[in-house]
Amino acid sequence: MSPRTPRRPPQQQTLRAPAPPPPLAARMRPRTLDEYIGQQHIVGPGRLLRRAIEADRLGSLLFHGPPGTGKTTLARVIAGTTKAWFSGLNAVLAGVKDIRLAVAEAAERRDLRGQRTLLFVDEVHRFNKAQQDALLPWVEDGTVILIGATTENPYFEVNKALVSRSRVFQLQPLQPEDLRAVVRQALDDPERGYGALSVSVDSDAINHLIDVSNGDARAVLNALELAVETTPTDEEGNRRIQLSVAEESIQRRAVLYDKEGDAHFDTISAFIKSVRGSDPDAALYWLARMLYAREDPRYVFRRLLILASEDVGLADPSALGVVVSCAQAFDRVGLPEGRFHLSQATLYLAATAKSNSTMALFDAIQSVAKERADDVPNHLKDGNRDKEGFGHGEGYSYPHAFRDHWVAQQYLPESLRGRIFWDPSNQGWEGEQGLRVARQREAQLAAMVEGVGLASVERLSTGPVDAQLERWLQRAAGRFGARLATLRDAVFEEASPQRHEVILDVHARSGLLTWEALRRVPRAASSGSSSLILASIPCATRIRLPL
Repeated sequence: MSPRTPRRPPQQQTLRAPAPPPPLAARMRPRTLDEYIGQQHIVGPGRLLRRAIEADRLGSLLFHGPPGTGKTTLARVIAGTTKAWFSGLNAVLAGVKDIRLAVAEAAERRDLRGQRTLLFVDEVHRFNKAQQDALLPWVEDGTVILIGATTENPYFEVNKALVSRSRVFQLQPLQPEDLRAVVRQALDDPERGYGALSVSVDSDAINHLIDVSNGDARAVLNALELAVETTPTDEEGNRRIQLSVAEESIQRRAVLYDKEGDAHFDTISAFIKSVRGSDPDAALYWLARMLYAREDPRYVFRRLLILASEDVGLADPSALGVVVSCAQAFDRVGLPEGRFHLSQATLYLAATAKSNSTMALFDAIQSVAKERADDVPNHLKDGNRDKEGFGHGEGYSYPHAFRDHWVAQQYLPESLRGRIFWDPSNQGWEGEQGLRVARQREAQLAAMVEGVGLASVERLSTGPVDAQLERWLQRAAGRFGARLATLRDAVFEEASPQRHEVILDVHARSGLLTWEALRRVPRAASSGSSSLILASIPCATRIRLPL
């Protein structure tokens, strides 16, 4: 007997569940310029973009702004207003193949129907260089009119050739009154919003939604939708949204912060500038913004370590040690307690004295790169190898052998004699040490003007050397600058000039006394010959200070 043939089940009709409605933010997307809320600085009455849209005379556009400010919406409004065909791509999903297909269709519409094509590219900064280059020829010849939307600065993230062929419009975060209008529009619209339902939202609940959304219309609509859809109706069919419901609907403030985008760099810039500007309150605020957005604390510490040397520097040499210690402590403790160490490092740098004199290194590097490089002065050369043959190291004065462990001596090459790279500020530790260094410089330069303390000449031939005489000359030259400094201090101690008096430095050859006069009498100081007076005050005391 043949096997029984199984019965074929009756054909069943496939039942499909109705598609869920799109989100409220998508349903409430404005369709015309009159429905569009916000950005009046670019689409307000009489503005350039509005006139171009209404006249259907658009060129390529780039919309730059934070999320939820209406970039995509504005592109769709333009599409509904003009007679051009609207074609859209998302740069996250599309590639060169999609670009070529969109361009081919645009060329066909142009050739067959004479219709222009608006090619909207969302997140255009996500296109790589090759993809952006693929757009360029068709934007150039007008096959497509590009409308690009980006949350990043187009001048950095978009092909410069595309930027130059487009008009850039910057969209700002929506103002509270704009967001209030968005909420009211959603509550009143019977077709796309909740106008057909009996929904009431308390004023404090609306204020919370607006405040926490941070100018993002999409965020406020998403929160409103969640609040309405999850709130049951009462016996009369009404839904009342109270503050407690609004707080549950949007619990975390929307903070724009992309670790590779403009917000990241703008926020860290504001943080560093606040610390540099000695504003601890602003510094803590921007630090909190970064931590709230989950910035890597080690990145912040790295920037603080740079700032400790760049902007605090020698005004407070211990600042670098404080930041290093805080960074090491953070590595051991971690989050959340490690925030104390971030706060301590930030507050210390913001509150302490500031100086950027460490930038002097870059002046020195520039000098090395642009100026002729002289040989190392002979007295500074290593005398352990060529002292006998060429006299290397001869004439060097050992500073520790002199009073105060300092001696007037030339250390720069001959072509840079007297050059000053480090200009110490008058802040903190640096201010105290800077005065001492300035006085030593003056004594050093004065000694050089008098012809002592100069670099010794390298011997090109050798002969008998009187070692005892060499040591005596070295000591004599080294003490000369110290004697000049002592003379300067004695003269001004005896004269005791007041700040309002005038000092005449006669025959100011080396400037040693003139510089000190400028410090002692900053309001009225003069230098020059006996026949030249640069400042004059009645009844001033004139002190003749011969060298």
